Amino acid sequence: MFAYCADPQSLEGLAWLSCYLTTGKHLLFYQSFAFIVALLLVTAPLALGVGFMGALATRSQFAPLRWIGTVYTSIVRGVPDIAFFLFMPLAIDQGLEWMRHKMRCPDWDEPIRQGSDFVVCASAKLPLSSSPQWVHEYYGVVLGMSAFAFVFGAFAAYVLAGAMNAVPRAQMETAEAYGMTRRQATWRILVPQMWVYALPGLSNLWMILIKATPLLFILGIEDVVYWARELGGRKTSAFDFPHPDWRLWYFLALLVFYLALTKVSEIGFSRLARRMSRGQATAAGVKEARA
Repeated sequence: MFAYCADPQSLEGLAWLSCYLTTGKHLLFYQSFAFIVALLLVTAPLALGVGFMGALATRSQFAPLRWIGTVYTSIVRGVPDIAFFLFMPLAIDQGLEWMRHKMRCPDWDEPIRQGSDFVVCASAKLPLSSSPQWVHEYYGVVLGMSAFAFVFGAFAAYVLAGAMNAVPRAQMETAEAYGMTRRQATWRILVPQMWVYALPGLSNLWMILIKATPLLFILGIEDVVYWARELGGRKTSAFDFPHPDWRLWYFLALLVFYLALTKVSEIGFSRLARRMSRGQATAAGVKEARA
């Protein structure tokens, strides 16, 4: 990074530290913090969308759809998250490769399942072996995001379904008395009002999602946990910047990062709750009106 960093062995004090903290791997470490924030900003809407569809499914008058929504929320909430984080990326990856295999290699006469191996033709692999490295990395990230959306979508569905039930039934009956269909009453009366009831549960779910991001490490994604362990481990004289075991300090940096992120989230949700409570027949809404 700096011109005087060409010979690390001749550096001492702050000069050594400035060079050490600006190496290529450290820049990737800093980039991984931005990656976590970007992952949250993308995954949260996906999980909320999946949860919204799941909540509508659990309230559907069509019995099979209602059963699917109920089974989805019940199973995901009853199984440890780590099991789905290990299962979902593998299931999605092999499912996509199986479909590509059937379309691209119809003459394949060997079994796909060969013991513990999953073997498809070369043109069906995802991503292709000839693809650049960044494609392989982003493919793994997309699979991880899919697992996050699937797992936390079930929790969001449960929260949203409860919020829908919290909206006074009299308002739905009034809408139907004015001639609205069930669908019109749902989208014009129920959905706009349910968010104020869902916000406390969704804020808790957001906090859990923040704490769950280190699970990316078990999927082989180079996130903040990977780089903290990689950079903080003891480095001998074989490295340009040898140092003892500094993992404590690196993981302390992660602690500060996550605490700061949760604090900012708390402030944001508090302001959002006050804004959404205006005009609502809730304790917060009444308090806001009196103020």
